[in-house]
Amino acid sequence: MSTMLPDALAALAALEDPRARAVNERHGDPHGVNLSKLRGLAKATGTDPALADELWDSGDVAGQLLGILVAKPRVLSADRLDAMVRSTLSSNAHDWLVAYLVKKSPHAEELRELWFEDPDPDARAAAWSLTTARVTKSADGLDLDALLDRIERELSDAPAREQWAMNETLAQIGIHHAALRDRAIAIGERLQVLADYPTPPNCTSPFAPLWIAEMVRRQG
Repeated sequence: MSTMLPDALAALAALEDPRARAVNERHGDPHGVNLSKLRGLAKATGTDPALADELWDSGDVAGQLLGILVAKPRVLSADRLDAMVRSTLSSNAHDWLVAYLVKKSPHAEELRELWFEDPDPDARAAAWSLTTARVTKSADGLDLDALLDRIERELSDAPAREQWAMNETLAQIGIHHAALRDRAIAIGERLQVLADYPTPPNCTSPFAPLWIAEMVRRQG
């Protein structure tokens, strides 16, 4: 263990706030550190791949989040990222891992393909998130019809995290690929996944048909 790990964990412990814990725990993130303050600690710490590894393996929820923020995506091996996605301790750790490290890794496509048929639903959720990035930015080589076939079969019964990621892929296919828009909307209408999700005023519903319609409207 490096001398930096105890200092980092102590700094996180000093930021513990019962009010932040109550908010975070409601969102599947069991720690008491305000995320803005956590980001400030990451900025003060700076990029530190060795510390990032130790924070991830520390068993501390906030430590994993800090570890993601001080990690260097391009130095992480595919095996390390694979192990990390299977050992996330919170919803945010899973989401941040995929968004900040896996998507920026040279192993992203390799891992997307590996995880797509994985028995672990968290790994499959990561694969769907990576697929959404491909759908929106570089869909060449993707069989979008086959993706819609799978979404139609599996979306309703998918575990929550995988369902959310799969639903995002459905919506982005409809938003970015006009030829498949009607089919994407029809799948969403038939399955009704997230149709009753509480959406604050002036926010876009995650229900795919409404999401697609709103984003297409904004595109003019």
